[in-house]
Amino acid sequence: MQGTDRLLYLSVRGPMGPTVISDGSVNPFNKAPLKNNLFVKESVNALAECVKLLSRRRSKPLFRWEFDVSKSALTGTRIRERRQALNLRQSKLARQAEISASYLNLIEHNRRKIGGKVLIQIARALEVEVSALTEGAEESLLEALREAAGAFRKGEAEVDRLEEFVSRFPGWARLIAAQNRRVVAQDRNIEALNDRLTHDPFLGEALHDLLSNVTAIQSTAGILVETPEIEDQWRNRFTRNIHEESSRLAEGSQALVRYFEDQVRAADTLFTTPLEALDVYLSSNNYHLPVLEQSKAPDETITGLIDEAAELTTPQSRSLARTYLKLYYSLSRRMPMRDVIALWAQSPDPSQLSQAFGVTLSEAMHRLATIPSEDLGQELGLVVSDGAGALLFRKALDGFPMPRYGAACAVWPIYQALNQPMVARRALVETPPGRQMETWTVAEPVAGLRFDKAPILRATMLVSLDSGSLSGERPVQVGTTCRICPRQNCAARREPSVLVE
Repeated sequence: MQGTDRLLYLSVRGPMGPTVISDGSVNPFNKAPLKNNLFVKESVNALAECVKLLSRRRSKPLFRWEFDVSKSALTGTRIRERRQALNLRQSKLARQAEISASYLNLIEHNRRKIGGKVLIQIARALEVEVSALTEGAEESLLEALREAAGAFRKGEAEVDRLEEFVSRFPGWARLIAAQNRRVVAQDRNIEALNDRLTHDPFLGEALHDLLSNVTAIQSTAGILVETPEIEDQWRNRFTRNIHEESSRLAEGSQALVRYFEDQVRAADTLFTTPLEALDVYLSSNNYHLPVLEQSKAPDETITGLIDEAAELTTPQSRSLARTYLKLYYSLSRRMPMRDVIALWAQSPDPSQLSQAFGVTLSEAMHRLATIPSEDLGQELGLVVSDGAGALLFRKALDGFPMPRYGAACAVWPIYQALNQPMVARRALVETPPGRQMETWTVAEPVAGLRFDKAPILRATMLVSLDSGSLSGERPVQVGTTCRICPRQNCAARREPSVLVE
């Protein structure tokens, strides 16, 4: 070649074998004149340095040198991050490790392997164990990230740089792995539910009966519409048939709802919200905890109940349960179950209990909902809502289903109570199947009233399947939630119903 761009020749005989360098230039290690076929018995890193120095003499590099980004190679990344966390300058760390700043820079960028005395000195300067700098990322975490990357075929994740990512951002790596496990678990739950919907004999029979009832009602109604001159005897018979089929349809629908509720309670609650986890726990105990009511050491009893509850798996759900159980115990001491049952038998009025025991009306209603129906002689449900309309507590009834997610029916008396705080309301409501129930509602401030702050309200509604003395009054037409409510021309509707074309 012409000028200074002379021919360079380089060969490597095996990964640990001798290196042959022929250039007619100088030895990059000692600047001595370099003769042809000089065998340089150095490490692979020394060879890399040779290639780098010799390449500077050419307009183009000899070749692209590929570094093995292995667990040991990422030691440099850990050194750099630890140094930066300590606000330590690179030059100062280099002095403490008795190496040059340029050499430390190469180490921190994983361009030099490190070990022995230098590694020990760097670890001592960084105030960490040597293992903290040299140990690679957990293989299980790497495998979880590879699985996450493989699940999205259209993605462009740099799988070959996973270990570097784990080393530099361990928190994000664990978060991604956890999210992937969650997605996989949800996919499995969906597959299981799909299989159950497809092969469940009870569900298949229930849906068949529902379709049969609907078909019978439609056929009978069609006869009445298309035959205006029908005899009264036949008209009465057809009307009675429609009534009977409608009753069977309502019963079948309620049985189907109860079935799905049971499936939800039996399902894995790993990904439920804390409120839902508490709801599942209380529902499994029928909202009654006699061991807590009889306890002489409530704090220990509450801790034991929470520890034994398989549904309370997160710190948030356990904290929420502890707050509720303390309220439960307090109400049970101030309102003994035997006295509540006796007074309710004389006068089924929550306000009477409130005055007799010196508690708020919402506390009286809450206590009533915790007493078993076989002891109270009446089945009661309970709903608690905050000022924004979100349900904070729910004890559902078979005839009065309450939504688990989203907002409930805006016509419920509980929401009307928020417009007039501290006003007790008693109303008769009717659900779409025609079931009438008695309700008691009140909205009370959570804390005491203050002149400089607006009150934070919480509304409570007690529900009874017995219409009581209100049976002759005109009921308020309510539903569960807009999406599954068949009522038309409702001014409070937020979205179209899936039950109406």
